Amino acid sequence: MELKIITSFLKHIELFKDLSDSERELVAQKVQVRNIKADEFLFQENMLRKNLFLIYEGEVELFKKTSFGEEKRLTFFSKFDFLGEGSLLDEYPHSTSARSLLPSTLFTIENHEFQALSQDNPALAGKILAAVARVISRRMRQTTTRVVNVGAQYISGRTRTEHDLLGERQVPHEFYYGIQTLRGMENFNISGVTLAHYPRLIEALAIVKMAAAKANRGLGLLSKPIAEAIVHACQDVINGKMHSQFVVDMIQGGAGTSTNMNANEVIANRALEILGYEKGEYKFCHPNNHVNLSQSTNDAYPTALKMAIIFSNVQLIDILKQLIDSFHDKSKEFAHILKMGRTQLQDAVPMTLGQEFEAFAVTLDEEISRLQQNAELFLEVNMGGTAIGTGINTDPEYSARVIHHLCEITGLNIQLAPNLVEATQDTGAFVMYSSALKRLGIKLSKICNDLRLLSSGPRAGFNEINLPKMQPGSSIMPGKVNPVIPEVVNQIAFKVLGNDLTVSLAAEAGQLQLNVMEPIIAQSIFESIEILKNGMLTLRNRCINGITANEQVCRKTVENSIGLVTALNPVLGYEVSTQLAREALETGRGIYELVLDKNLLTREVLDNLLSPENMTRPRRIN
Repeated sequence: MELKIITSFLKHIELFKDLSDSERELVAQKVQVRNIKADEFLFQENMLRKNLFLIYEGEVELFKKTSFGEEKRLTFFSKFDFLGEGSLLDEYPHSTSARSLLPSTLFTIENHEFQALSQDNPALAGKILAAVARVISRRMRQTTTRVVNVGAQYISGRTRTEHDLLGERQVPHEFYYGIQTLRGMENFNISGVTLAHYPRLIEALAIVKMAAAKANRGLGLLSKPIAEAIVHACQDVINGKMHSQFVVDMIQGGAGTSTNMNANEVIANRALEILGYEKGEYKFCHPNNHVNLSQSTNDAYPTALKMAIIFSNVQLIDILKQLIDSFHDKSKEFAHILKMGRTQLQDAVPMTLGQEFEAFAVTLDEEISRLQQNAELFLEVNMGGTAIGTGINTDPEYSARVIHHLCEITGLNIQLAPNLVEATQDTGAFVMYSSALKRLGIKLSKICNDLRLLSSGPRAGFNEINLPKMQPGSSIMPGKVNPVIPEVVNQIAFKVLGNDLTVSLAAEAGQLQLNVMEPIIAQSIFESIEILKNGMLTLRNRCINGITANEQVCRKTVENSIGLVTALNPVLGYEVSTQLAREALETGRGIYELVLDKNLLTREVLDNLLSPENMTRPRRIN
């Protein structure tokens, strides 16, 4: 590739913007061109950093593997993006992995080439390293889970002046959000959990704004350049970019206006960049006049919430299915192990340990259809209803057009509510879905109660199963190991139940044409989904998959239990069986021994009646 093409490209890379043309040409001489196929790794976690990567063409995803070996996408890069800038400083191992999504052309600079450049031109290297430091500072800040005031963490001292109804404010130049987001941050420092904690919600907000821009363009309400810039900006957000700029707290007053404006401002400022303007030059692309055109918070926000829950529900069900599969696997592994079933914590009748674990799988499997059915309620939205459902400030064709684009973008069968006034004030779908989460939480908690009982002991409890030993259980009692994984899932269930109550109270608190409590509804549901996902992954990987059975303990409880007498009821009759049970309790002898001593049945008949096959499933009596 010609040197002038590479030099021209470097103008668009943030690391080299402060360089002169002659300095960029010196850097371009160090560049190597690399063509890679789709699914090819640029680098992998724990590899030494060797190269700075500049994306000339194509797409690259950055991801990290969880402790369970699953890939979690962090973000995605395309033309003019760069990664691996830390390699210019040292060879410290990568903490993430990068992989091409499409056939891509990359420009790379090896760290030893940069070191040579540094020796020949220290001033030039200093400029580049200053830019690297700014970028690393920004990326470090983006990983912060909670800060007192994000607005105070300026990358530079440069600001821009923005104004709203209440006056003017200085907004840090580097940030994509604007004055209304800044006010929302200051007013609602409540939970420390921002929109950035829920990527699916951010993506859904961008999808709503994209669909609206396309509908408005089709109606001639947006010029082609502005509409295309907004769509491009929305796609960037959907692809994982600028999520750190969604900074308002999930719990907020204003019925979600701060969330909606956060999205409007980020998308508007990114669109301004695409159009070639500075952030804040809103006369060219305005958060309200252009990005929020034909919308109100009261239709855009709940529509985004609904789509985000649909997306999140898919992930939740996938993890639930994995847990169900683990219970099925254990049911097969334990199918031959006979044990006593219990009712009211008293001996009942024999069963297999496999049947017990199969019941866990089946009861959870029922929740898949419940979650899917309730999530389908979110396919009905009120886009075009604007403020209260009357559709003020929208074109008569807008609703149909925006719904068409939502379906096209998401692949979902989204429907316009038949009555937008009703739909704007109704939160019934959230109540129904939250109840499904509660039901799942209750079932998980009951299963964990059982696991804790079955593993209790080891000497003075049931001791029928062994849970994986995860950590020492006491600071004072040596040797004690607690069932910490079931315990944490119990606590997750309690939180989900509490969140469901919050959703119910918030839904009831609606007044007249709007329910202003939707932010706490959203926070509660998204938190429940997140902790259920994490809890089920933890339960599966750190508990269920490692459970073993104490087969001899299980069999001994059957042999010593008076519950065996129930299997003899059809042959000996209730009265005789009751006398056997009483004598067994009084003497401590077993039912099997008493039946033979009293010549009530032959050993052959007795063994047949008490065989696992006959005691753990229906059989013909005559």
